[in-house]
Amino acid sequence: MLRLDGATVRFGKRAVLDSVDLEVADHEIVCVLGPSGSGKSTLLRVVAGLQAADAGRVLLDGRDQRGVPVHRRGVGLMFQDHQLFPQRDVGGNVAFGLRMRGAAKAEQVRRVGELLDMVGLPGAGRRAISTLSGGEQQRVALARALAPEPKLLMLDEPLGQLDRGLRERLVVELRQLFGRLGTTVLAVTHDQGEAFALADRVVVMREGRIAQTGTPLEVWQRPASEFVARFLGFDNVVAATVSGEAADTVWGKVPVPAGTAQGEARLLVRPAGVRLVPSEDGLPCVVTGRTFRGHHVALLLRPAGAPLLEAECALRDAPEVGAEVGAAFAAEEVVVLGAAD
Repeated sequence: MLRLDGATVRFGKRAVLDSVDLEVADHEIVCVLGPSGSGKSTLLRVVAGLQAADAGRVLLDGRDQRGVPVHRRGVGLMFQDHQLFPQRDVGGNVAFGLRMRGAAKAEQVRRVGELLDMVGLPGAGRRAISTLSGGEQQRVALARALAPEPKLLMLDEPLGQLDRGLRERLVVELRQLFGRLGTTVLAVTHDQGEAFALADRVVVMREGRIAQTGTPLEVWQRPASEFVARFLGFDNVVAATVSGEAADTVWGKVPVPAGTAQGEARLLVRPAGVRLVPSEDGLPCVVTGRTFRGHHVALLLRPAGAPLLEAECALRDAPEVGAEVGAAFAAEEVVVLGAAD
């Protein structure tokens, strides 16, 4: 459906998009993740035709899009701020793309009704935009983007202005809707939870390049680099020397999965892999912080003469701040990242 070959965008001497290769298959949902300035929104704009590439190609269904204007690319666009027309009612907003395409009035009415039912706003066609909540406006924007039946739907931080609870509900609804329609989706977001819940495949960007791509499970379980690990929120990363099935670190010997490459590396220990044991049975630590996270408690442990460790445990097992505990490590939660990046 979509292929980028060496897509490059320069602002002055800086490559905001640096020779990016990416493919999106029919009916696939791909989410591009990355910090501010990583190039993810520029990538979306290049595909849409809102930003010209300085080098490389964008192909849709195998056809080079060089020189093809936005309205002839057959893509749908949905932005963070929705960009609804305040002077038009809900139905008028949803029908906009159909009118531009020259659809008959009867088709517009039928399609608007179908889409409003689909996004959970049945009968809302005559409502004024000013009467809608943020979540309802997001649904109208989605219906408008879907109305012309785009071959590729592109979302730019689509849920960014909504509160957390609403975002979590809508991302589930979006995935179900796209699956039912067979929609091909390219979305960009800085919210990893949103991306992991929505996507078939996640693309992590750094400084204009792709740092890692894979299924949400692959990226979460096996970050490709220290950058990706830290971007995902993992801070238990240290230098290590792997020998056999253990690694020498500032935290002492840490077991590694069987078959791990030997030698110098960077080691990630997920918080779930830091087990609390009696002080004499593990790395002696003092609990310096505890944060309730709903399903577990996040702990901050301070070993003597070594970097802080993040751990997690069930609420009923969580020690108080100031308690002395031991830390042991579970090999299945250890990831060898390779050389420092």
